[in-house]
Amino acid sequence: MTTRRFALAAVTALAALTLAGCQKSGPEKQAFKGVDLTGAEYARTLNLTDQDGRARSLADFKGKVVVVFFGYTQCPDVCPTTMAEVAEVKRSLGADGEKVQGVFVTIDPERDTGQLLKAYMASFDPSFVALRGSAEQTQAAAKEFKVFYAKVPGKTPETYTMDHTAASFIFDTEGRVRVYARYGSGAQALGDDIKLLLAER
Repeated sequence: MTTRRFALAAVTALAALTLAGCQKSGPEKQAFKGVDLTGAEYARTLNLTDQDGRARSLADFKGKVVVVFFGYTQCPDVCPTTMAEVAEVKRSLGADGEKVQGVFVTIDPERDTGQLLKAYMASFDPSFVALRGSAEQTQAAAKEFKVFYAKVPGKTPETYTMDHTAASFIFDTEGRVRVYARYGSGAQALGDDIKLLLAER
């Protein structure tokens, strides 16, 4: 009786191991390098005016992987580095780069005019879109994305700087926020996550 029980337990354990082995042999879903935001209940809407004065929303970019970044043109480091990395990834993808859209949202509409934003985007990639709104609209957009920003006084009223969240939000081709990419992760990590989203199509 004891022998039979042992044999039955051995067969059951072997079956379980075989089943587990079969389950693991399938393709595993690759993880994002950034923070996975799939299913997040924020960063769902963005309605502002672009550098040419046209009303824009996230729906305008459906079919593309969209990288949204909140910053300002007089930012000395984080903002230009981030936009340069997005441009680098776009170029590295060749033909697939046409499916990547950079979107820059200014947190300094007081100084960032449409003309200035247009020139700023052109310095990275002419296809990039810059968005701006009134102070109230900017606050609402930042709240929707859970983005922090605050004015830091300078030596004169015109020389203030801005503290702000240093990260990008990556949306899939259906317009859903999927990844929170921290500043400093580099173009390679950003590119890997964008490739994963492009592969979902």
